[in-house]
Amino acid sequence: MQTGKSAAETIKETGSNVMASAKAGMDKTKATVQEKVERMTTSDPLEKELATQRKEGRINLAELEKQEVRHRHAAEREHVRGGATGGVFSHGHSIDTGAKTNPTSALPGHGTGSHLGK
Repeated sequence: MQTGKSAAETIKETGSNVMASAKAGMDKTKATVQEKVERMTTSDPLEKELATQRKEGRINLAELEKQEVRHRHAAEREHVRGGATGGVFSHGHSIDTGAKTNPTSALPGHGTGSHLGK
């Protein structure tokens, strides 16, 4: 059973994670809208592609910031417990399986350049 203090900390952490997800969602939406405006205001194909690349960069940054908040909370939680019992190293390898992870996105294939036909 959790003590009152740790239950409150858990609620605070969960709320902070939810806020980080909401902020990331809003940042991603803002990036998408900005890209659409930029693409509509230019006829130059190069400028349209640059607008898309800027959008993808903003989306990746928003996702990275969200993941950093979650990882920081997990690290704080493990520190309080007295040591690591699982999770992800900063270089992206899972402690439990050794499987490669993408710390910048939870979307399959996201950030791989596959949208460019590669």
